[in-house]
Amino acid sequence: MTMFLPDNSAKSPRHQKIWARYEVVYTIVDFSAAVAFVIGSLFFFFPDMSYQAAWLFLVGSICFAMKPTIRLLRELQYLAMGETKN
Repeated sequence: MTMFLPDNSAKSPRHQKIWARYEVVYTIVDFSAAVAFVIGSLFFFFPDMSYQAAWLFLVGSICFAMKPTIRLLRELQYLAMGETKN
């Protein structure tokens, strides 16, 4: 099976469930990164909050780094399942 093909999610009902679960996790991580950056940006308007702002930027950056990892893990799980036809 070739990795990162859009059709991989439709190879079986199990593939579809895996795709849906990883998309939920991906969306939560993506949203968390956005929230961390927005709040961190707001904190930088207050000099006494710059330490917390820096931590939020770090958390947001880690969340963004997790996104390709989540997609790779999904594809590796597909590979472990092998080829399956509906």
